[in-house]
Amino acid sequence: MHHFFAYISRMKYIDRWSLMRSTVTENIQEHSHMVAVLAHALAVIRRDVLGGESDPNACAAAALFHDASEIFTGDLPTPIKYYNPAIRDAYHQVETMAAERLLEMLPKEMGPAYAPLLGEMDPAVQELVKAADKLSAYIKCLEELAAGNRDFADAAGETLASLQRMGLPEVDYFLAHFGEGFGLTLDQLH
Repeated sequence: MHHFFAYISRMKYIDRWSLMRSTVTENIQEHSHMVAVLAHALAVIRRDVLGGESDPNACAAAALFHDASEIFTGDLPTPIKYYNPAIRDAYHQVETMAAERLLEMLPKEMGPAYAPLLGEMDPAVQELVKAADKLSAYIKCLEELAAGNRDFADAAGETLASLQRMGLPEVDYFLAHFGEGFGLTLDQLH
């Protein structure tokens, strides 16, 4: 019996934003879905709007699994994870070991299909998944601010600045064409 997918289904029990008061909790399964949607969109923008090379489906698949190691590690808050290089490097090793443990839970014939999703991925895919991950965090901040939760004000500014520092035209395009909607109410969206 292989337990890979049973573990993946437990992503719904790992909450994000543990240091922040949230009006709506978010788990890593919900987050991974949104990152997949955004990574796919960024790849489509790169390919179809900006005329670059990208594989939207590969980006979406990689994004679905980008936080899978957190099944074992939990979601370590960003201020802790990146506090200093020693902590960052040690946590990266733990994430790698967790991904390897997950891969061992698959039949060996399936491992090669999942290894790039759980480990080192193609740099072009990784770039867009990382941008989508940051974009998802920014959207969460906007939603919390729209709900009146000022605890996310600093995080929103820092996350937007981080997105801008990436210098990706796909992100700029997404924010210019879709970003405003995330701060609107349902009635305002029509």
